[in-house]
Amino acid sequence: MRTELVTTLKRQATELLDELERSREPILITQHGLPSAYLVDVESYELLQRRMRLLEGIARGEKAIEEGRTVTHAQAKQRLSRWLK
Repeated sequence: MRTELVTTLKRQATELLDELERSREPILITQHGLPSAYLVDVESYELLQRRMRLLEGIARGEKAIEEGRTVTHAQAKQRLSRWLK
């Protein structure tokens, strides 16, 4: 992964965005020698957001199982039938 200074971002934003679009590799932006932000292309960001929502849904489901908040198949089918009418 490429690392750039925030001053490089300020001076060469267009070039960095062009490179980002071509490579699809995130660029770590540093400020005062410390990581400050990641610059990512839109497509990669949106994919990460979709994956995050999916993982959060799985985590909620696992927590529901741990807490005993489950229903039988018949109960689930009955609940869903109300929505599908």
